[in-house]
Amino acid sequence: MPKEIKLERTPMPKQSPEERRRNFFEVALGYTPELAMEEAKRCLQCKKPLCVQGCPVEIDIPSFIKHIADGDFDRAIKKIKEKNLLPAVCGRVCPQEEQCEKFCVLAKKGAPIAIGRLERFAADWEAKSGKLEVPELPSPTGKKVAVVGSGPAGLTIASDLVQLGHSVTIFEALHAPGGVLTYGIPEFRLPKEIVYREVDFIKKLGVNLLLDFVVGMTATLDEILEEYDAVFLGTGAGLPWFMEIEGEHYNGIYSANEYLTRNNLMRGYEFPRADTPIKRAKRVAVIGGGNVAMDAARTALRLGAEEVRIVYRRSRAEMPARLEEIENAEEEGVIFEFLTLPKRYIADDFGWIKEIECIRMKLGEPDASGRRRPIPVEGSEFRIPVDVVVVSIGQSPNPLIPKTTKGLETGKWGNIVVDPKTGKTSKKGVWAGGDVVRGGATVILAMGDARIAARSMHQYLMEGIW
Repeated sequence: MPKEIKLERTPMPKQSPEERRRNFFEVALGYTPELAMEEAKRCLQCKKPLCVQGCPVEIDIPSFIKHIADGDFDRAIKKIKEKNLLPAVCGRVCPQEEQCEKFCVLAKKGAPIAIGRLERFAADWEAKSGKLEVPELPSPTGKKVAVVGSGPAGLTIASDLVQLGHSVTIFEALHAPGGVLTYGIPEFRLPKEIVYREVDFIKKLGVNLLLDFVVGMTATLDEILEEYDAVFLGTGAGLPWFMEIEGEHYNGIYSANEYLTRNNLMRGYEFPRADTPIKRAKRVAVIGGGNVAMDAARTALRLGAEEVRIVYRRSRAEMPARLEEIENAEEEGVIFEFLTLPKRYIADDFGWIKEIECIRMKLGEPDASGRRRPIPVEGSEFRIPVDVVVVSIGQSPNPLIPKTTKGLETGKWGNIVVDPKTGKTSKKGVWAGGDVVRGGATVILAMGDARIAARSMHQYLMEGIW
């Protein structure tokens, strides 16, 4: 008899909005073994699994799900780790709805398999079980690789190359590893203990990690190339954009990068136990509509704000943030000011932000992004009272390495130019991937870039042909 298709996804337990909006504990609580098996049994085990095509790191998705359905969680996590050594991270923060789950046959019925939740379950089960196994490594090749940046791209290529026998050292500018996973994503979405757990596993593989090492200052890229056979640049996109409107210099106006770094990496929410202060405000406005904007708004609530607004120039339908993150923000009480554009900031007599003057927008024809272009509505200006503003409209790569390196081609926005098929830059022996190439993108796309670069780099290291 044909398998009965269950169209309802198995819900994942999470904290109630009333409880979680005032704490920094993880919102989603994860599947129990029973819930994970229930969800896994929905998988149709397609002969031609389209979900795998949607995975940038090529995980054998049907196989690991089948193992979960059978209750063999050990084999499930081993299958995942054949392709992905950051499953606890990816299961939490990757936009599966736009990748693997988008291609699931059941997505046509509105109920794709919860692939990300199952990946998270398998990773968390492994950590709780204590069955963490480090694979045997091949004989050393004698080749040395430098990886600049310990974010998702850097961690992925480091783990791939060390398992091919190369000696790998990661150079990290900050005092803690993880890159955007540590400084950018809040504790309530991705607990730092999970990031550090994944980093520790990669260190157990034999990868060296140097913290507080700023390539371009501590040593130049050319100096590193004198000692290493190849270099991968995975330095992310840490240069925030601003709107360049009147009053952006006033006190109380943060970039999302600074606001989240103070809270996540430097644990500003624990002040004074942690020594990083951040302004506690009653009324906060976050400018932008992406995942980073949702993170900033939800962080502001947890810091005690009574009123938090997302100010976005298009409608809800055009928001680039994940639907899950938008819904979480709505449940927690974030107010959405759609079709609204800031025009200028207004300060009090002491230079602290007190109001944003905004203008209403309407949507016209689609622009180059495919989204309808926002057009100002003449005479619709109004003001929003605020104590803090967080600007979250995008970011570019830090220009330090390109400025201190000859022969490294960059694009219009400061991104490093690469061959998309190999990850090679214009400079011999140097590859790049992730946000430093793409601008602000996703964790899993950065990991996919790293996997492509690892294959190309390995070939170069073994054959010597650029």
